[in-house]
Amino acid sequence: MTMQKLVTMALAALVTSAPILVAQRGRQAEIKGPSGPSPYDIVRGWQKPFAQGGFAFGGNSGVFAESPNRIFVAQRGETKLPDPVPPAFTDFAGSIGINVLNDTARRVWRNCLYTLDGEGKVKELWTQWDRLCEGSPGPGPHRIRISPYDPEHRVWLINETFQQIYVLSNDGSTLLKTLGEKNVPGTDGTHFGKPQDVAFLPDGRILVADGLDNHRVMILDRDAKYLSEFGGFGKGPGQFTGVHALAVGPRGVIFALDRSGGRINVFRTTADPAKVEFVDAWAGLRLPLDIIVNEESLWITDLGPLRFIKLDFKGNHLYTWKVPSELPDGYLEVHSISVDSAGNLYGGDNQYGRTQKFVPKRGADPALLVGQPWVAR
Repeated sequence: MTMQKLVTMALAALVTSAPILVAQRGRQAEIKGPSGPSPYDIVRGWQKPFAQGGFAFGGNSGVFAESPNRIFVAQRGETKLPDPVPPAFTDFAGSIGINVLNDTARRVWRNCLYTLDGEGKVKELWTQWDRLCEGSPGPGPHRIRISPYDPEHRVWLINETFQQIYVLSNDGSTLLKTLGEKNVPGTDGTHFGKPQDVAFLPDGRILVADGLDNHRVMILDRDAKYLSEFGGFGKGPGQFTGVHALAVGPRGVIFALDRSGGRINVFRTTADPAKVEFVDAWAGLRLPLDIIVNEESLWITDLGPLRFIKLDFKGNHLYTWKVPSELPDGYLEVHSISVDSAGNLYGGDNQYGRTQKFVPKRGADPALLVGQPWVAR
């Protein structure tokens, strides 16, 4: 399979209908502002295989670095390899031309949630929770997050296909809460329409990106009870055509990635816990995927071309570096990103099927590095 075909498949896997695919195939967003090389080195072969013989990682849709030695991965099952396994196989399915997002016939719902140590070796297998993904006719787990304001460090897992969000104890022993009704979409305060992400406000409120069908952001109280929502379908100010990721920044600012709309919608909290105000919309993106907000800037990953983009809080592009698709170190999709306390960056590839670790290059400009997510002090 040629690299051009793989990249075309990557774009095809992320659009929501055939007409959109025909209209967007081959279109690349303009690179604005300064651009240059990556300030990171990739640790080649960092994620070590642990699947039984004949299987490899599935889509690594969610990554969260709780510490430099405990990195959570939400995985869309494992991938059954061809028999015999081609000689070119190098521990991940993408190395032999398998797109794990598209080739669903190879998907097995096993090892959907696990942790890795700093060397990329599996640390914990939460196989007791494979049942939360089993039988899924769609992609299943989408994001994994932990609130920086939660003293219990509970783990939030979003399952877009089953229309549910799970809250697990930090040690994986207990399913503490389930939001949504399995396989029952809805537009009220207790149901979802392909939820994609969660984010956390300093006062304990929870934001839910809901999502690809409902095109809204829900505001929940600290007990996960519905307060209100904002957004709605459309291309107008504050509207969405697919809310894919959320992040919170200083001064109550909320950033919401409108993936299908190719933009970032910016909101601000108000004195009323049930209301936010629309601030601005930053267009000119292709398919924005994930976001990390720092003290005075933010970083996103975008597909088409695949890249990391740094922006200031007015939407100005400060720096861009492209992510190559060529192997052995390339990506088809940097679907989820996380940074640990040592400054290492992790990126989950939902299509090649693996997570890679980026370490800052010696002498790299600190202004070009992705910092840990902003947290209110």
